Amino acid sequence: MKLADRVKDASPLSFTRSDEVVARASQKESVARFESILFREAKEPDLQGPNALPDTLRDLNLDRVFESITSAWKEFQLTPFFHAPLHSVDAIAFRQEVMRDLEDELAMQAVKAFSDRMRMMAAHRETSVRSYYEHERNRSFLSAVERYCEAVTSLSADLTRLPLRSTGMRSLRDYLSEYRSSAGFEELCERCVRLVSDLAAVKYVLLIDGDEVTVREYAGETEYTMVVETIFEKFRRGSSKDYLVRFPEGSGINHIQAQVLDGVARLYPETFAALAAFHAHHPEFPDSRITRFYREVQFYVAYLSYIGAFRRAGLSFCYPILSRMNKEVSSRDAFDIALAEKLLVEGRPIVCNDFHLRGAERLIVVSGPNQGGKTTLARMFGQLHFLANLGCPIPGTEGQVHLFDRIFTHFEREEDIRTLRGKLQDDLVRIRNILDVATPQSIVIMNEIFSSTTLKDAIDLSKKVISKLLALDLVGVWVTFLTELSSMSEKTVSMVSTIDPTDPAIRTYKVVRREADGVAYALAIARKYRLTYEAVKERIKR
Repeated sequence: MKLADRVKDASPLSFTRSDEVVARASQKESVARFESILFREAKEPDLQGPNALPDTLRDLNLDRVFESITSAWKEFQLTPFFHAPLHSVDAIAFRQEVMRDLEDELAMQAVKAFSDRMRMMAAHRETSVRSYYEHERNRSFLSAVERYCEAVTSLSADLTRLPLRSTGMRSLRDYLSEYRSSAGFEELCERCVRLVSDLAAVKYVLLIDGDEVTVREYAGETEYTMVVETIFEKFRRGSSKDYLVRFPEGSGINHIQAQVLDGVARLYPETFAALAAFHAHHPEFPDSRITRFYREVQFYVAYLSYIGAFRRAGLSFCYPILSRMNKEVSSRDAFDIALAEKLLVEGRPIVCNDFHLRGAERLIVVSGPNQGGKTTLARMFGQLHFLANLGCPIPGTEGQVHLFDRIFTHFEREEDIRTLRGKLQDDLVRIRNILDVATPQSIVIMNEIFSSTTLKDAIDLSKKVISKLLALDLVGVWVTFLTELSSMSEKTVSMVSTIDPTDPAIRTYKVVRREADGVAYALAIARKYRLTYEAVKERIKR
C-alpha cells in the first residue's frame, strides 16, 4: 500500500473483545500515560547506578551472554538495559506481558517492519544533517519523513488487527491511533505525499558536450529507451546481464550531480522552494515517544531472537513466577545459558537440571567431584534470577524465583599483588564486604572459597559465614568440597553432582538433591592416581 493510501484509508480503532472495552473507555488516559515499552513507570531508572554489577555479571558469565544478545543491535545501545534488573513485581510483569505479545509471529513481523522503516528514516536523517549540498539535505529530510510516516501508519494498522494482551502494547496501539489521527501528523504526511508527487513530476533534459553539461526543460523529446529495447528484442538469447548501477539510499551525491540539481532547481523554483520550506518548518519531527519505542522495543526483539536458537534445538524457556516475600524458589529442566550457547556451536549435548527450596530452606550446598557441574549449577541459579528480574523468559519448563535487591557472587580470583594480601585474606575481605551490605532480599552465590587454608580452618570459617548468611534469611548457593556444610542447618539443602555408576571418573553433569557422602569424589581421586584397592593390589604383585 502506498503512503498516500495509508493516510487516506486510516481508520479508527475498533474493539471487539470484552476486555478491551475498558481500554476504549479510558483511551485518552492510556494515550497520555504511554511513555515507554520497557518501564511501567514512564521515568527511566538510573542505568549507570548500583544496578550495574560487572563482577556479578562476569562471575555468572552473563557479560558474554549479553554481548551475544546485543551484538547485532549495537546501534541501539541496549547493554545498559540488560545490566539493570527491575525491583518491582508489577514492573517485571509489565515486561513479561509485552514479551508474550511479541512472541506472536505477526506482532514480531509488525515490529520488525516498523524497525526497518525507522532504520531507513535514521539513515536519511543522517544524510540530511551531514550533507554539504542544500538540495540533497532537503530531499533526504523529505525521504526521512516519508519513511517515518510509513512506519507509523503501518505499525498502527498492524497493531489494530492483533489481539494484544499487554498493557504496554495496547497503550502503544492507542497512542499510535490518536497520534496518527492528529492534525499535525496528518498535515506532515499530506505535505510529504504532495512533495514526493511534485518531485516525481519533475522532468528535464541533460545535454552533454565534452566537459559542458546543459540542463534545460523537457520539451517532449522522444524517449528512446523503449525504442532501442524493442529493436534489439529479437536478438535476445536468455536473460541479459544487468549493468545498471544501484546506489544505496542515503549514499550521497557528488559535486557534478549537485550542480545538475542546482540547474533543475532553477527550472522548478516553486517545487524546490516548497521542499526547502518543508525542511525548515518541521523541527518537531519525529515524535519522541515513537523514537523511544523504536529503541526500547529492540530489547525484546534481541532477546527473543537470541533464545530462538535454543528453542530450535529443543530447549525450553518459561515465564517464571516472582515474589518478594515468598522465598521458595524452584526450576525444572533449567540450564546454564552461557554454557549452552557454547555447546550448541560445538554440537554437544546440553544437560538440564532441577532445583528447589521449600519452606524454611534457604541455602543450596552443592558438593561432589571436580568438573561435575557444581559451578555450572551455581551460575545457572544466578542467571535464572537475573534474567527473570529483567522480565525475560528463563531457561526451563517452569520456574519460581525470588525478587532480589542485589546478587552477590564470590568466585575465585587471581591474587592481586597490588593489594599486598594473600588469597585467604582476600577471601575474607571480599566476604566481609558482602556481609556488610547484603539484606534479606539479596541472593548470594559462593563458589569454593577458603580453598587456600587447612581443612579444619576452611570448615570453621565456612560455618561462620553460612551462619551469618542464614541469619539474614537470604537465598543462595554454596559450592564446596566440604561435605560437612550440607547438613549444618534445617535451612541448608544438599545437592550433589553425580557420576556414572559404572565408572566414577565419568561425570554425568546431573546435580541431584541428596545427602553428600564424598564417596564419588574419593573414588575419582583414587582412580586418577591408581590408588584403588585393585590398582594397589596389582602394583604389589609386580
